[in-house]
Amino acid sequence: MNRSDASLKVTGTAPYAVDVALAGMLHAKVLRSPHAHALVTRIDTAAAEQAPGVRAVLTRRDLLDGEHRDRWAAADLQHRPSDAPLVAAHSYGYFIKDQPILALDRVRCIGDPVVAIAAETELDATRALSLVQVTYEPLPAVTNFDEALADGAPEIFPEAPLGITPAYGQGASGGARPRSNVCYRFGYETGDPETFDGCDHVFTDVFAFDGRQQHLHLEPFVAVARWSAQVTSDDSRLELWSSCQNPFPVRKEMARLLGIGEQRVRMHVGFLGGGFGAKNGCKTEPIAALLALKASAPVRYCLTLDEGFWTMRQHNARLTLRTGVMADGTLVARDAEVLLDAGAYADASPLVAEKAGYRVAGPYRWQHIHSVTDAVLTNTTPAGPFRGFGGTQANFACESQIDMIAERLGMDPVELRRRNLIGLGESYVPGESAMDSDLVEGLELVASHIGMDSPRPAGRGRGVAVGFKDSGGVNKPAQARVKVATSGDAWVQCGTVEMGQGAQTALREVAARILRLPRSRVHWSDIDTDHTPFDQGTNASSAISVMGQAVQKAAEAARLRVLLFAKTELGVPLERLDFADGFIHVTSETGSGGEDRNDDRNGPEPRPLAPMVMGVYGGTGYEFTGEGFFKAPTESRAPLESPCVSWEYGWGAAEVSVDAETGAVTVHRLVVSGDAGTVLHEGACRGQDEGAAIMGLGGALFETMRFDGPALTNGRLVDYRVPRASDLPAEFVSITQEQGHGPGPFGSKGLGEGAMLPIASAIANAVADATGVRVTSMPLTPETVLAALDETRTER
Repeated sequence: MNRSDASLKVTGTAPYAVDVALAGMLHAKVLRSPHAHALVTRIDTAAAEQAPGVRAVLTRRDLLDGEHRDRWAAADLQHRPSDAPLVAAHSYGYFIKDQPILALDRVRCIGDPVVAIAAETELDATRALSLVQVTYEPLPAVTNFDEALADGAPEIFPEAPLGITPAYGQGASGGARPRSNVCYRFGYETGDPETFDGCDHVFTDVFAFDGRQQHLHLEPFVAVARWSAQVTSDDSRLELWSSCQNPFPVRKEMARLLGIGEQRVRMHVGFLGGGFGAKNGCKTEPIAALLALKASAPVRYCLTLDEGFWTMRQHNARLTLRTGVMADGTLVARDAEVLLDAGAYADASPLVAEKAGYRVAGPYRWQHIHSVTDAVLTNTTPAGPFRGFGGTQANFACESQIDMIAERLGMDPVELRRRNLIGLGESYVPGESAMDSDLVEGLELVASHIGMDSPRPAGRGRGVAVGFKDSGGVNKPAQARVKVATSGDAWVQCGTVEMGQGAQTALREVAARILRLPRSRVHWSDIDTDHTPFDQGTNASSAISVMGQAVQKAAEAARLRVLLFAKTELGVPLERLDFADGFIHVTSETGSGGEDRNDDRNGPEPRPLAPMVMGVYGGTGYEFTGEGFFKAPTESRAPLESPCVSWEYGWGAAEVSVDAETGAVTVHRLVVSGDAGTVLHEGACRGQDEGAAIMGLGGALFETMRFDGPALTNGRLVDYRVPRASDLPAEFVSITQEQGHGPGPFGSKGLGEGAMLPIASAIANAVADATGVRVTSMPLTPETVLAALDETRTER
């Protein structure tokens, strides 16, 4: 069964935001800071404004009111006809509005946008940027945890930005700016801390998650903006074509920035060429919109792939786990201190802090959990959501320490997990939803496949790990609409973005099964916020577990409308009617004695829907529309506002060898498994698990953005190492489980992130099994592994 978007993508006709071309469209380029931390004392754009092809120049003067312009931009040599700023707010963000559209008083990382230019061609804009003169006053920079948190460290934000704290439930807490250079702190606690006193052993280990993976979505960040009139006109509207994962929240943020109603912002989103979390929130949209406003022309702002390295990355982390256990391997208590490197701006770091702090206990039974997670600001590329965000960092530490504890207790690591994994139907923590997969079943599946109980070939080691995350988003609402036309064909309208994960295919399949139509007769409507029902965003593996339920309800409502229409027209009870393949089917009526009581009018011959509709509404026909809505109920006892909709798991197992002379790790066998609940499209499920596992493999072994102080040393596509075909293990197996306990349609549940989570720790555990040496930092580069081997050899 082909994916719904297969033909479009194979033939190159699938529409992406990068393909949008409007009449008279200009092209934008941005001048970026060469400094990691500096005051911006002067901006001179006079020569750039006169350069060939230039139609608009955007600087901080366009963002500031008179008071701040006098304070920060007195030396800027840009002349505007009006003193009124173009925006109502100059900075954006999730919980914390700290990221300016363009640099205001200072820059906070190399690559920070300072000046934007719209010109008739990209070459014209690039040449004009070379004419801009900016004077900086360098400031001390902080580039790691120790520098940022040291007493007297330079403050990245001397004044606190606007920020909010969400409503938390039982055991959870959070707050912005608890101390200098910490943009957000999340805490979670349950149980009695004195349980540590009764433990037979207490182990404390520190883990360094040094992976700063680049999302490396092949479609770059891009937005095309067009205004219908000047913003001062009540009739003006901003129309945006964007490569974003959450068009409705971006619409809301753009309206806030511009000081206009949301009804005056219209978002179009087609296919995305990958996102992996990076395309949540504003990126290119504000600059494109403001340049379009100044130039009175459409503007396309498309970053290069290299510019993506200055825009977003994964969080590196330091995790300290203190874990109390009994001599028989029973896990009792865990304290965790987590530091996340947020980079220069908060972006979604508060959300990542929530997830890392909430998931760091792992899917195990505990009498006590206490975690504190700080998102620390540094003068480096901002960090944001990354596939499985928070879970990748937490899982590496958690699953590595589980193996370390097993080794210290002389226990089999699979058995230690088996004894402590939360059972199917058991709650994760008080107030939270229950596990919806059998974790032991999945563990035994991958452990058996890799041969954990069988002898190892010489020089090889094996390891397993269990990854888990809450899935479906926090308190996430989703709406959907399904329409059935006179022909019997159907349309699905919803805000889920297709970014390669197969969401279109799966959601059309949901509607097709309910309407009893071939999937080829169920069509997809492009996302347009003027007409598409609301969705919070395509993230957190929510397409099936959340939006799937909305689509299911919408399809059921549309089907009911068709049957009610047929009931009226045929005079047949509803329970005797069915709708399939565009036909109304009437089942036989059985008398009390079992005899068939059909008459000519109510016979078993299927009735095509079209003639029935046209007999009532004429040749123009009619559409039967169903609306669907789903949201997990708000619950004050739930730590994160509402119980999570579903749980996503990844079970991983690896067999490796290690070159004792170089430290190079070779993964010979890799087994990964996720639970789809019920498979709606086998190829899409397998593709998601395998793609996640290979992304995890890259992060485990070599993939990271490398910094020399504040300077990114491999910030070009040609220099950045990603997995190649030659990096694939000789044996790479993915197993899609169908345990059938998911909350989505037909028992389905989301996947696509879970299979990434166990890979790094499974490989690290296999390295320890092969060498007897524990590596507590990742990626497991040859240099890192060799250093650990040498340290052990020196100690001996």
